[in-house]
Amino acid sequence: MTIPRVLSVLATGAFAVLAVGSHAESFVAHVIKIQDGDTLTVLAGQQQIRIRLDGIDAPERAQPFGSRARQSLADICATKMASVDDHGKDRYGRTIGRVTCAGMDANAEQVRRGMAWVFDRYVKTGSPLYALQGQARDAKRGLWADPHAVPPWKWRAMKQQ
Repeated sequence: MTIPRVLSVLATGAFAVLAVGSHAESFVAHVIKIQDGDTLTVLAGQQQIRIRLDGIDAPERAQPFGSRARQSLADICATKMASVDDHGKDRYGRTIGRVTCAGMDANAEQVRRGMAWVFDRYVKTGSPLYALQGQARDAKRGLWADPHAVPPWKWRAMKQQ
């Protein structure tokens, strides 16, 4: 994508965010940073917005598969335009969202690749994410290759003790 085209798309995304106020349902922005396997930062106009991928929890950076999960999300979204379905804010002020980069659902793809767990606490029982997780587990993809993989929410709890 050329620089003028990127600027045009960014301006359109910024307008969409401004047009509907601070609780936008969806917007388009440029991915500028990948923090880890379930968090990225986008640039919408002049505003940087940190996005926490909804419904998934990837290994922490210091956890086994943490670096691979981050690289996987980078492969899907880094430097690309992203469509973000805004699902509100988390307790840290991050936007919770469903993110699509180049036509790929990043949330679902991370689970399909075995780079994230379905975050049971926030996902309804019948979610298609569970089928993707089951397929990844059965195929021993990604973190599922480790029979003793620890979900990040349990890993974080152990670290706090």
